[in-house]
Amino acid sequence: MPELSVNVDHVATLRQARGGKQPDPVAAAMIAELAGADGIIVHLREDRRHIQDRDLELLRKTIKTRLNLEMANTEEIMQIALKVKPDLVTFVPERRQELTTEGGLDVLANQAPLTKNIQKLKKAGIKTSLFINADPYQIKASKRVGADFVEIHTGKYADALDEKTKQKEFQQIARGIRQARRLGLRVNIGHGLDYQNVHPFTAIPGIEDYSIGHSIISRAVLVGLDRAVREMKRLISPMDDGR
Repeated sequence: MPELSVNVDHVATLRQARGGKQPDPVAAAMIAELAGADGIIVHLREDRRHIQDRDLELLRKTIKTRLNLEMANTEEIMQIALKVKPDLVTFVPERRQELTTEGGLDVLANQAPLTKNIQKLKKAGIKTSLFINADPYQIKASKRVGADFVEIHTGKYADALDEKTKQKEFQQIARGIRQARRLGLRVNIGHGLDYQNVHPFTAIPGIEDYSIGHSIISRAVLVGLDRAVREMKRLISPMDDGR
């Protein structure tokens, strides 16, 4: 049964807009878990624009499911990851000027540094994932560098302006998922998924986890976080009535 991990970065974004203490992403993570989330995601950016080091430390101590730390492949953040020990590290590309992560990681161009740090994380008992486009060469490179998972970037699908382009992107993602599984990689998907566009992916076998943040937090503003998480959980796991 596919699972849902909720990214609480945008709760921290709202907090940082006023420089205060509310809303608290740690409290949001607890509500998301109680509503049925199978994991919590945060991206500790180099510029600390939303999630702060203390948030990460508190999340590690309080969440009951699993913690997925999204991070750039830098020495500073690596040292934090090795200290905090999240359940999963997802390497993502990071540019200071971007509003959100744009596109997948270029694993091909960064095989040596990724291999080095993936091995460090494995020795510490931390599983690793690479956020990549559904490109066959990037998927093969992800296997070579030793990642446990790939997270297939669904942003182009989500942002498609017409149905033809949307279907083309969907089919490419589906092929990428099948290829990754054949290679022995575990597969997550995420970026831009919402309550309208997520449904087609439920027909693709092998997706372990949906990484969703912005649409859930946006929905939560209107209906509350508990309901927003439960609604998304039902969409990705329609047969799971226990939550």
